[in-house]
Amino acid sequence: MRVPLSWLREYVDLPATETGRDVQAKLVSAGLEVETVEHLGADLKGPLVVGQVLTIEELEGFKKPIRFCTVDVGQANGTGEPQEIVCGARNFSVGDKVVVVLPGATLPGGFSISARKTYGRTSHGMICSGDELGMGDDGSHGIIVLPPETEVGKDAIELLELVDEVLDIAVTANRGDCLSIRGVAREAAIAYGLPLSDPALLDVPGPNAYGYPVEVSDPLGCDRFTARTVTGLSPEARSPIWLQRRLQKVGMRPISLAVDVTNYVMMELGQPLHAYDRSLVQGTIGVRRATEGEQIKTLDGVERKLHAEDLVITDERGPIGLAGVMGGANTEIADHSEAEGTTDVVIEAAHFDAVSIARTARRHKLSSEASRRFERGVDPAAAAAAAQRTVDLLVLLAGGTAEAGVTEVVTPSAPHTISVPADHPDKVAGVSYGRETVVRRLQEVGCDVYGQDELIVTVPSWRPDLQEINDLAEEVIRLEGYENLPSTLPRPPAGRGLTRRQRLHRRVGRVLAGAGYVEAPNYPFVGEQVFDQLLLDADDPKRRVVKLTNPLNDEEPALRTSLLPGLFGALRRNDGRGSHDLALFETGLVFLPREEQKIAAVLPVDRRPTDEEIAELDAALPEQPRHVAVVLAGAREQAGWWGKGRPADWADAVEAARVVAREAGAELVVRGGQYGPWHPGRCAELVVGDTVVGHAGELHPRVVKAFGLPARTSAMELDLDALEAAGDDTPQAPRISTFPVATQDVALVVDKFVPHAEVEAALREGAGELLEGIRLFDVYENEEQLGDGRKSLAYALRFRAGDRTLTVDEASAARDAAVALAGERTGAVLRG
Repeated sequence: MRVPLSWLREYVDLPATETGRDVQAKLVSAGLEVETVEHLGADLKGPLVVGQVLTIEELEGFKKPIRFCTVDVGQANGTGEPQEIVCGARNFSVGDKVVVVLPGATLPGGFSISARKTYGRTSHGMICSGDELGMGDDGSHGIIVLPPETEVGKDAIELLELVDEVLDIAVTANRGDCLSIRGVAREAAIAYGLPLSDPALLDVPGPNAYGYPVEVSDPLGCDRFTARTVTGLSPEARSPIWLQRRLQKVGMRPISLAVDVTNYVMMELGQPLHAYDRSLVQGTIGVRRATEGEQIKTLDGVERKLHAEDLVITDERGPIGLAGVMGGANTEIADHSEAEGTTDVVIEAAHFDAVSIARTARRHKLSSEASRRFERGVDPAAAAAAAQRTVDLLVLLAGGTAEAGVTEVVTPSAPHTISVPADHPDKVAGVSYGRETVVRRLQEVGCDVYGQDELIVTVPSWRPDLQEINDLAEEVIRLEGYENLPSTLPRPPAGRGLTRRQRLHRRVGRVLAGAGYVEAPNYPFVGEQVFDQLLLDADDPKRRVVKLTNPLNDEEPALRTSLLPGLFGALRRNDGRGSHDLALFETGLVFLPREEQKIAAVLPVDRRPTDEEIAELDAALPEQPRHVAVVLAGAREQAGWWGKGRPADWADAVEAARVVAREAGAELVVRGGQYGPWHPGRCAELVVGDTVVGHAGELHPRVVKAFGLPARTSAMELDLDALEAAGDDTPQAPRISTFPVATQDVALVVDKFVPHAEVEAALREGAGELLEGIRLFDVYENEEQLGDGRKSLAYALRFRAGDRTLTVDEASAARDAAVALAGERTGAVLRG
């Protein structure tokens, strides 16, 4: 909403020293967002005067029409002689009054005017258009032609009100009252503590039986309709300069007198109006819902097909306007330039349902100044005053006659009242305002207030946004100043922090980032075709998904059961953009439907739900375990002067799982396995206790091809909640022994199909308490030395006692016991 300061001063007697910046600060403090203050004419410098064209000489021989004019500017040029000016515009004639800028002046944009020779003549100044003076479009697309009665030599800067300040206010959706000069003036009056000269306080005649006939068939869509008639308008009458300039300053283009007056009153009072050419309206004016498929041609020239929920204005022929949005072309006011102009008009000032208008405007993609106001809230009590103001201006400016008939169709409604404790604003703000301040502030915004400790507040008709007690508290707080609210830091209760699950989640993210992985969160949506690309069996539990009723994307209507598809997409995009050495990870929820599907109960909003109701709601939700997954491609270690690099492989994916398990304090067993997306011979099964919690390894070539991934891509995914349940993340203090370690190496020959994990477990159990650590450092296969189908696993065993130095015999005995148990369980024999 653009608000000229000169217009605002008509209704609030602001101090003469107050600038636009000062008013901006006051309104911002009161809660209105004044984005900018535009200084019109700030760099404009005279002389700029009214002149009368005396002669026009057409200059020949140029590419475009050029005219050499003499213009009477009175004594403004110091000589009284006609001013010689070269001009290319053609929308003026001899005898017209125009705006002339003389040498020595400066136009907006820093354009200095001086006498100069052009087109073979010397031009002493310039005849101006609206754009050249920064006025905006006046509809003429050329030179400003002033009314014939304008005095020659008069200062045009004052005449055209070229110097002003305009406040540009970003009005929020709940403050429709501030989409008018009246509403902003009320806020300014409150902010300055000054009285408001309300432009809506007019003497309005009561309704009678002589008004234009109106029939409202939908009182819920239109609860108030006022109609007034003005006859005998002069078709040649034009909007005066002051009215045109005010419309231009608020961002509207002057069109014709009748239309300009309705726009002017709308900007002044906030009540949208519409003027119908009475000679084109046939019969009774009606308000009803449209018939499905009905059509209307609106003022913008577009033929529109109506919806059954659209509210329309009609006559005997059918729709003549989209109610509250735009009028119809079949009753349009004729422009003053037309041969037969409009002489009789019917003025409509109505109040329409905000929701209905908003839906119609969006349905037809037709946002207008009227619809913007109706959908944000218009003062229903202002309709009669707006119609009267329009009638008065048309009578004054166009020589019309106001008919005695007044039509007013009203659906009775009681004013909205709210009961609020007098100390409620104090409790909301944490500030002690006191009852007197609360009552005074509510009365300033127009409320009627009664009561002592419990206030009965009647909301004014222009504030439909005040619906409940917190709205009233906000009014008191904003007018007392948000800047006066104390800054109080909340005091968190001691002894509460992150849960164990949250701590593990953070630690896992930190340890993977420290290992060189980059977190890549993804949307939790998938399409069911992704399970075929992952090579999952037909009966795999991960194929059972939770489907969304209203998905964001029809191609991904389900919630994920695995993190891998999202990571695959992130890897593919980054690889396609030139990043080939990638290590990504994600921790997030997967969604598994329950065996028994339940419908979630609707929780109450008037009280806190009981524990049983919350538990019932949780039981209807899908299971949502937290998973962690990684995906790797390209080089894991870069080549350089330090040596050769190394590509990422399945072992890196397995190591990522081990890193996560260590953070969870869980003992992870890695053994050979086979599952869906992983390569059958390079897949590790990740086990905690007797539960398989995930898989890691190199992806199957068909999966790599299906997802467009780099060759030899590796991945890992495991259930983080299962690790948390099995692990113990209690911090363990390091044990540093003062006794030396005894190291024993063993090489065991086993069948190729025997997993290393089983051999290690047997060695660990057989070695007993003295074993401090075990590490596999070599795997060797050679048919000639070991035999067909055999392999050698070499382990380094570390023994240490906490209370003594071990002897060679003790260490050897522990080693032999470990080898014996491994041989018993896995068939392992010492390599000769």
